[in-house]
Amino acid sequence: MNIKTLALAAITSLMLALGSCSSSKTALPYFTDIKDVKEGTLPLDDYMSVIQPDDELYISVSSEVPEATAIYNLPAMNPALRDKLTQTTSPRMLTYVVDKEGDITFPVLGRIHVAGLTVEQLTDELVKKIGADVKNPIVSVRLVNFNVVVAGEVKQPQTIRVDRNRISILDALAAAGDLTEYGERSNVLVIREENGERKFAHLDLNSSEVLTSPYYYLQQNDYVYVAPNKVRQSNSKYNTNNSFKLQVTSTIVSAASVIASLVIALTVK
Repeated sequence: MNIKTLALAAITSLMLALGSCSSSKTALPYFTDIKDVKEGTLPLDDYMSVIQPDDELYISVSSEVPEATAIYNLPAMNPALRDKLTQTTSPRMLTYVVDKEGDITFPVLGRIHVAGLTVEQLTDELVKKIGADVKNPIVSVRLVNFNVVVAGEVKQPQTIRVDRNRISILDALAAAGDLTEYGERSNVLVIREENGERKFAHLDLNSSEVLTSPYYYLQQNDYVYVAPNKVRQSNSKYNTNNSFKLQVTSTIVSAASVIASLVIALTVK
């Protein structure tokens, strides 16, 4: 192998190494205001989602004697959907939909006001009421419609179905694959419907103060949007302008080609 070949191989290897270094992605941090603090304490919020009108609840009641609590459960059913009439479906319990007044109608107990209660508080209340007639009742309450939407500059925009009683903004972003490198960490928008109003807040994930925000823990049907940073916006404008220029150039070239063809045809004649 001569000197020129060795030099070419060395240059090629260096270019590949530089290319691999430039293409590797660097993780972008959160909470940069405490990145140099070795250890410390942060406030802890014991937030739990509260039940609201239009929420859907799954409630089951059991005990050591199943017959004693059977009357407190809604009947099981097979929902007959038009596109699934020929399919076998497993029985499921009916759910309770909270009305506009914040009430549900519960077997035996009648109307119960549930709006404003947490799942745990409603569970305790039902245990107390049913316990007056049944020994050691076991009550399970779950929010069926606890969904949040995460959109914008995340790797996997999606609607997240929450199977627990609370979810934080960090949990939701992690479930969506985390922010892309183009996500603006200082501008994460949360839109929330609460008490008949649509509210919103901009969260700064660079600051640890987000941990004490009333929007840190998400509520059912919250919408989370990660705004694009300036680099993404500039790239988008650049690509749009280039695409427009390419279309114009292509149109001009096509028109010139047609005109040239006509001129040639007329000249030949």
